[in-house]
Amino acid sequence: MKSLIKTALTGAFILLLSFQATAQSSKYKCMLQMSNYVGEGAYVVVSLINAKGEYEKTLYVMGDDKKWYSSLKEWNKFQTKKPTNISAITGASVTGGDRSITTIEIDNTKINSGYKLRFESAVEDQKYHISDVEIPLTTAGIAEKTEGKGYIRYVRLSKI
Repeated sequence: MKSLIKTALTGAFILLLSFQATAQSSKYKCMLQMSNYVGEGAYVVVSLINAKGEYEKTLYVMGDDKKWYSSLKEWNKFQTKKPTNISAITGASVTGGDRSITTIEIDNTKINSGYKLRFESAVEDQKYHISDVEIPLTTAGIAEKTEGKGYIRYVRLSKI
């Protein structure tokens, strides 16, 4: 009887720990509206930037042809120094006037801690934008529509 209770308590404890681990991050729907530029599809990378202004994690990559990743110069430096498998967070590039809706996952401890999301963009044979959009990871920052400075017209996040 004691071993049955021990087994049940151990199982409950493991279940509680696994629930806690998944509850430490939140998913956000990320709607990105491109400006009406003329040219090829834009490659856009969404990165988590720490309070020191350094790349910490790649959250999503719009553009799946690796040969163009070098056009995202600053992110590419980070990715080559700390290579990670990004195949699960990679999608199609986005052309002028188009809209992209993706899901990104953000660790809850990064909110209101000096972090931000950086949307870096590049188009073949055109200007490169290291911070086309930057969204402060604050409760207010996530809730607002953020205007872009280059190929991105705006980005809007909503928690799901």
